[in-house]
Amino acid sequence: MTALSLDRSDLDMRRGACPALSTPMMTGDGLLARISLTGAISPADLADICRLALVHGNGVIDISARGNLQIRGLTETSAPQLDADVRAMNLPLRDGLAVEVPPLAGMDDSEIADPRPLAEAIRKGAREITGLAPKMAVVVDGGGRLRLSDLLADIRLVAAGRNEWKLLLGGTEQSGRLFNVLRETHAVDTVLGLLGRLSTLGNKARGRDLAKDAPAQMLGTSPSMTAKHVAMSPFNLFGLSKDLRAIGIGPAFGQAKAQDLIALCDEASRLCMQSVKPALDHSLLFFGPETACVALRDFAGRHGFIISAGDPRGHIAACPGSPACNSAIIATHDIATKAAAECGDLLDGSFTLHVTGCAKGCAHPEPAALALCGTAAGVSLIAQGKASGEPFAFTDFADTNATLRRLSDLVRTERRPGENSADCLARIGSGRLAAAATGRP
Repeated sequence: MTALSLDRSDLDMRRGACPALSTPMMTGDGLLARISLTGAISPADLADICRLALVHGNGVIDISARGNLQIRGLTETSAPQLDADVRAMNLPLRDGLAVEVPPLAGMDDSEIADPRPLAEAIRKGAREITGLAPKMAVVVDGGGRLRLSDLLADIRLVAAGRNEWKLLLGGTEQSGRLFNVLRETHAVDTVLGLLGRLSTLGNKARGRDLAKDAPAQMLGTSPSMTAKHVAMSPFNLFGLSKDLRAIGIGPAFGQAKAQDLIALCDEASRLCMQSVKPALDHSLLFFGPETACVALRDFAGRHGFIISAGDPRGHIAACPGSPACNSAIIATHDIATKAAAECGDLLDGSFTLHVTGCAKGCAHPEPAALALCGTAAGVSLIAQGKASGEPFAFTDFADTNATLRRLSDLVRTERRPGENSADCLARIGSGRLAAAATGRP
């Protein structure tokens, strides 16, 4: 068992901090511990994790955008107890560098290549490398139906063909800089070499820093990246083999009460589902026969979970908000729930609406086409930026959803044929958005 030591001086709320099972992070509602898995577990195991969240935390569980479980509301006393109890379950826990593969890796016949052997070799080789940034991430993506294209990565390997892998630095697959195209036999050593270089630059160095220093002739943009890859939603039914399917289910806004997840897992066990894996976009992938997957999807739908890619709630990133988080100024989930019900035209899947209780923007650290942020002066509205960015307008909390409806009406009126909401928002610009937000003609 890994010893857990909590020094109050380390329990800050910096966005640069990276929570883990043995190194929880202080948030507005107590300590948060992250459980990162390298493989699937049984529904019964997930239910047991939820029970531990009730015993040691406040019973609220997040599923992160990268597919990690997060237990909230821990204390300095209960966090070490959670650490010990989870490790006693002998789950496939990830320790060390985050090396991520798509959730259907090795099971998806549409993959160009199985990324798992490369990922495991990188994971093992990186154990001897120290001093990396806390949030350092490597993605190894073999293609297929559920890709990690939109996740940020310091170093990314993307299958490009038979035994060939593109290596990109920083950003998403679309925004990352192409560093090289490698034979598979050279991929692991090249990635480990880059990680070694990053370790010598200090624990704030990231993959984008290597892109800055790389020789110009080594950097470029791959022709296959000129058009943005359209990621498939995990909230679908996936055929994997003759007898095996996967169904994607998720809690609204990536957060669930432990009791609700226990009920879902108990139903999955009753249906003899084989396993479950937390996955991208705040989802859970349950594996089993098609009849069991369909039955579980129907059960989840009746109990308020997201079961469809068209559910507007899946296009909103909302932090716990007030009163769950002491740092939050607004009740984010109230706003998000009403927005999903009233602004479906705006939430077409082309962007993620960010609703945050404070300027830290924990739920969506990257810029968003539209963000709402709780402040002492009211709810600020930001276009094409982070929660801490310059707002184009303010509104009172009580008027927030009416303001959103006005923006939604503007987008519906102004949208051109074939144009999505994200492109329309960008074209309209802050000036006209401000006028609509305040009700001016």
